[in-house]
Amino acid sequence: MARIAFVLDRIFRKFGLSGKSFIPMLVGTGCGIPGVMASRTIENERDRRMTIMTTTFIPCGAKVPFIAMIAGAIFNGSAWVATSAYFIGMAAIIISGVMLKKTAMFAGDPAPFVMELPAYHMPTLINVLRSMWERGWSFIKKAGTIILLSTIVIWFLSFFGFVDGEFRMLEEDQLNMSILAGIGNVVSWIFIPLGWGNWQATVASVTGLVAKENIVGTMGILYRGGEGTVYQTLAAAFTPVTAYSFLVFNLLCAPCFAAIGAIRREMNNMKWTWFAIGYQCAFAYVIALIQPSGLAGIHLPVLLTTLVKVN
Repeated sequence: MARIAFVLDRIFRKFGLSGKSFIPMLVGTGCGIPGVMASRTIENERDRRMTIMTTTFIPCGAKVPFIAMIAGAIFNGSAWVATSAYFIGMAAIIISGVMLKKTAMFAGDPAPFVMELPAYHMPTLINVLRSMWERGWSFIKKAGTIILLSTIVIWFLSFFGFVDGEFRMLEEDQLNMSILAGIGNVVSWIFIPLGWGNWQATVASVTGLVAKENIVGTMGILYRGGEGTVYQTLAAAFTPVTAYSFLVFNLLCAPCFAAIGAIRREMNNMKWTWFAIGYQCAFAYVIALIQPSGLAGIHLPVLLTTLVKVN
């Protein structure tokens, strides 16, 4: 990876980043937390902060189930949805680098590339197995604690509410009267310009801040009603355009709380932390807003739908 970073340094400099930024972004495809922490190898403070702010644009492993759900429910399982998600993440990094480098906070040339190139060697089997176990066990603990607890809370809030002044468990057709619906309706108007300003999608996006995998569990609970499957209900609730807008926003907005904690530690400054989160959310909103109306006459959801039909 050190050699790849050296080769890419010339390319990355064109949009304001160092070649060393490649390593955090590559690590971030697995998980945003070690991706953010990997930015420590960048000596220049401006380059490091910009890398931290943009690394989580690359879809991590936690976003893959969400991408798969949208692809399966709306785009007939097309592989182009996942492919486009990674290209959007890369494009977001490039666009952000170009824009941020024009501001006073990040102006200036990237620091000279200085990095030791270690000798090639084969990874040992024990190290590979240890790495697999650590990552697998980490997800098992996450699924059995944070994700499970969040799903239980969402289930309770969606199944209980006030009916005729009485707090009780609701029927399947009374979800709009639930506590969760009341919470979602307070902020759902923000997402109306994006095409999915309903309380179900809003709540799913908010729970994604706890863990991005939560979006799948939340949507599975909130869109389970009716005679059809969850996928059929989703297909009826979203069009290809609004579904892709929903996908883009949740791919680019602020990462999960654990990754935000990593950003806080690496930034070591609350103002920079809030600036990073605010920039990510604002950038995601703008891109999700532009995407339904088409960029340069190209509608990505329509293009994806066409590719699915052709294949």
